[in-house]
Amino acid sequence: MKKPVVAGIVFAIVIVAALVYTSFGNRRFHCEVCMAYNGRTSCRKASAANREAALRSASDNACAQIASGVTETMGCTASAPTSVRWLQ
Repeated sequence: MKKPVVAGIVFAIVIVAALVYTSFGNRRFHCEVCMAYNGRTSCRKASAANREAALRSASDNACAQIASGVTETMGCTASAPTSVRWLQ
């Protein structure tokens, strides 16, 4: 193989490895959050690099399932979770 082809393949492997590492490598905190809003309940799991981001992501995902529109979504995310379970 020619050198430019080998260099291109190596470059592509490095880029893919960097994407995989940044996508999965730094998610140390895992949680499941249950939210209740207007008589509806939803539980969702999330992972992130810190506790606050994991909690916020799971809360946002749960609210997305039970709230419709900007006003309801803001109301749901402003409310406290009904349960939070930290996972290994």
